Amino acid sequence: MPPERRRRMKLDRRTGAKPKRKPGMRPDWKAGAGPGGPPQKPAPSSQRKPPARPSAAAAAIAVAAAEEERRLRQRNRLRLEEDKPAVERCLEELVFGDVENDEDALLRRLRGPRVQEHEDSGDSEVENEAKGNFPPQKKPVWVDEEDEDEEMVDMMNNRFRKDMMKNASESKLSKDNLKKRLKEEFQHAMGGVPAWAETTKRKTSSDDESEEDEDDLLQRTGNFISTSTSLPRGILKMKNCQHANAERPTVARISSVQFHPGAQIVMVAGLDNAVSLFQVDGKTNPKIQSIYLERFPIFKACFSANGEEVLATSTHSKVLYVYDMLAGKLIPVHQVRGLKEKIVRSFEVSPDGSFLLINGIAGYLHLLAMKTKELIGSMKINGRVAASTFSSDSKKVYASSESDFHKVIYIGDGEVYVWDVNSRKCLNRFVDEGSLYGLSIATSRNGQYVACGSNCGVVNIYNQDSCLQETNPKPIKAIMNLVTGVTSLTFNPTTEILAIASEKMKEAVRLVHLPSCTVFSNFPVIKNKNISHVHTMDFSPRSGYFALGNEKGKALMYRLHHYSDF
Repeated sequence: MPPERRRRMKLDRRTGAKPKRKPGMRPDWKAGAGPGGPPQKPAPSSQRKPPARPSAAAAAIAVAAAEEERRLRQRNRLRLEEDKPAVERCLEELVFGDVENDEDALLRRLRGPRVQEHEDSGDSEVENEAKGNFPPQKKPVWVDEEDEDEEMVDMMNNRFRKDMMKNASESKLSKDNLKKRLKEEFQHAMGGVPAWAETTKRKTSSDDESEEDEDDLLQRTGNFISTSTSLPRGILKMKNCQHANAERPTVARISSVQFHPGAQIVMVAGLDNAVSLFQVDGKTNPKIQSIYLERFPIFKACFSANGEEVLATSTHSKVLYVYDMLAGKLIPVHQVRGLKEKIVRSFEVSPDGSFLLINGIAGYLHLLAMKTKELIGSMKINGRVAASTFSSDSKKVYASSESDFHKVIYIGDGEVYVWDVNSRKCLNRFVDEGSLYGLSIATSRNGQYVACGSNCGVVNIYNQDSCLQETNPKPIKAIMNLVTGVTSLTFNPTTEILAIASEKMKEAVRLVHLPSCTVFSNFPVIKNKNISHVHTMDFSPRSGYFALGNEKGKALMYRLHHYSDF
């Protein structure tokens, strides 16, 4: 049956109507019967022609129409592009890219990659598009095998690295192992990891801190009420610690004890020609290093302001030794041009590390540059220089005069001079009240106090402003707890304690509370045999240690309870 008739019959069956016959035709159920002629035999199936497929023609027509439509759009777009200015066309190329021949690529780029549901909802569409547009990471085409081999560093031919070798097998170290060894040496020299090098993150949440404080409060019992954060007067809570130089005992007098300005290290020097460095832990205080100076009994040793150098003078020499702690080199300064002193003993280092002040004979004060050790200028006072010190800002010098017993008339009895460092001019001059002649002088680190020690055991505490402005200033307090000459004075870093001592009498050490200017009643311990003829004292910058050196070769050390935990 032809296809057209088959479709008509299907439609008629669906509608329920019979198929209509054409007029003048009768039904002939025999195939091949033509109108008005004899019946024809049907052709064999091999000779039948297949019917035409209308779907292929329709597809060809649709493709031709789409191509025509695309051509028209392209012509219209080119016509519009000709009317646009060059700046606008350049901007579109930067934003959308060159998509003249492929509009589908532009549509895919504008849609962007599909964002998965598990991604963070906070990312913007631009960020998601940028993540999707990242090119895949390419693998290297060629790999050099020598890059994977560790580069070895020669330890034998370098004098600084040679000291870090632990055995003969470490003649060569890799860069990673050398880095670890340098880190160990630094921590050993600094007494542990400094605070600025700690990598632990501090908590910033106030809620977490409050919860920890509450937990700590509930785990302890006792009196939680505190009246003041400052140091109370009367009784000072402290404990005895191991001697600072316990690992290197000596019987020679200790002439200098000083804490490092930035590390947990204490320096001990004496008449045994040695300067020793110890790590401060309060228990064993292990020795770090000792520097021996042949035939050089040390009169005074001191750290530089940055802690990189140690300066030392002798009792009978004009040589100034400088020990470079970083390079491990000892540098002798035999002669300073313009300095005509036969013996160099007492000196002071400015707090800012710029100047070095040498106390000369005949009342001279010599100011040197700390970096080059060259003479800048000299200042002259009446009589002899008993002691000198810098102000906390390193802009002024305070000098105490000593009587000249070689003359019948005493010159400079108990006078204090104030000098300007830059101009080297005398700003003020006053007499220390009740003093025949001075032996020591010190200034507080907060720039508030000046303490003057005299030969009669009196320590006068002045206000620095009054020392600069008044010709006869009155002391805030006169400390009269010592009966022999005050040879040592030092303030602690917080200006709450003033330590005074005399080397001429046993147990002649006192700690004065500031600002009340009263002496702590429990120091020193009664009949303490170790505290004998103290020659030098110092406070540690942060950890609350207090050290003093005596004539028996012991560097005693205490730890204050107010500034540190036991």
